[in-house]
Amino acid sequence: MTSDHTQLIDFIVKAKQHTYAAEAGQAQRPLLNASQQLEYRSGDYFYRDIYFGSLFFAGQETVKFKNSVLWSMTYSGGLASANADSKLTNSVYAFLRQALLLVNKKTIYRGPKEFESGQYRFQNESTGDLSQFYGREIILLHKQKVYELHYSGGLIR
Repeated sequence: MTSDHTQLIDFIVKAKQHTYAAEAGQAQRPLLNASQQLEYRSGDYFYRDIYFGSLFFAGQETVKFKNSVLWSMTYSGGLASANADSKLTNSVYAFLRQALLLVNKKTIYRGPKEFESGQYRFQNESTGDLSQFYGREIILLHKQKVYELHYSGGLIR
């Protein structure tokens, strides 16, 4: 891994910890109607996450260095039941934020491989590396799947 990749990985981890995973993420006026947009900047690096939806959502994260996009990840998923009440919805997404705050240099795409709190369990499996990867995360409540997300991405060349 080059030092450029080390800096990129460090930046991705910080950006993810300071946007959606942080309750008061860096919300911006969205470029696209009906979307949510989160941004983080440090030095010459710039991160943007744009997504649509709530119960089921789809989005894309990009990282720029100066004016060049270096890395991107797309994702889609959400609650397993379209009939989830607001209490369950809020609880699942609060737990998801807890798990995503644990992102680190080894699990930069979303969060840790596993995380448990109360009755919830987060599981994340990925294949590949920074240059090209894909994965899936789920949340279980009382051993039943209540949330699922798929993601993929890599270095832009």
